[in-house]
Amino acid sequence: MSDCSGECGSCGAKGSCASAGKPEKIMTTVKKAVLVLSGKGGVGKSTVAASLALELAASGKKVGLLDVDFHGPSQPTLFGVSHLRMEGVTDGMLPMEVAGGVKLVSLGLLMDDSDRAVIWRGPVKMGVIKQLLTEVVWGDLDYLVLDFPPGTGDESLSACQLVDCPKCAVVVTTPQEVALADCRKCVDFCTQLELPVAAVVENMSYFVCPGCGGQHRIFGEGGGALLARVAGAPLAAKLPLIPAFMASCDRGEIIKGLAANADFREGIDAVVKLCSKDLGQGGAK
Repeated sequence: MSDCSGECGSCGAKGSCASAGKPEKIMTTVKKAVLVLSGKGGVGKSTVAASLALELAASGKKVGLLDVDFHGPSQPTLFGVSHLRMEGVTDGMLPMEVAGGVKLVSLGLLMDDSDRAVIWRGPVKMGVIKQLLTEVVWGDLDYLVLDFPPGTGDESLSACQLVDCPKCAVVVTTPQEVALADCRKCVDFCTQLELPVAAVVENMSYFVCPGCGGQHRIFGEGGGALLARVAGAPLAAKLPLIPAFMASCDRGEIIKGLAANADFREGIDAVVKLCSKDLGQGGAK
């Protein structure tokens, strides 16, 4: 660990700290990174991240998916691999190749007890993020999709600083103001870190009745457009709330769920196009 007499930006302590000083840039074998963020929990961010990774892989790209939500990793559940664990090799750890050809890494695939709480301070989180980026044998990737916990804390900040490749953000919200209030902070986070917002996604835009097929805007409407205006980014998709798709995700069958729900999949495809365009022009330094 480096010796630093200044104050740590993560924990406020003085002295020796793994996160002191300017972070080392790593993960240079990734061509493009997409950071899926939201200031609010429960907006379906993990589902959007998983769907984005799958659609990128379906287009023939080499895709990695890093679940950075240490306190509530959802990706193993979405892909139906919660009962499995990542394997170690001489050079480090192997990502788990899940259905669809996506290389998945999640703390949920490393913990012996998936119900055990993770209680870590900021510097520890930064160290683990660096390990997951450098000690996993990712290979060359066209895209690395990162699924973050809600908010603008250590996980988001550390990954933004460590991943040294063109990158952009996808900000996920729901239509109501209680979500928008937190997501505006997320947009400001991107602005301060010079992280371009490629797209805003309004999830749960409307409820699709499984009986009549009618659309009901149970969370209001127009919120995604307002956030997109604040972010200066396009509103890429207004994704529906479909009970059958939610059930597929709970069963670990997200690929089947995407295949059966064209409206949701088309919305994700629109996000893919915007991210590709933005990343092709370069990303934040």
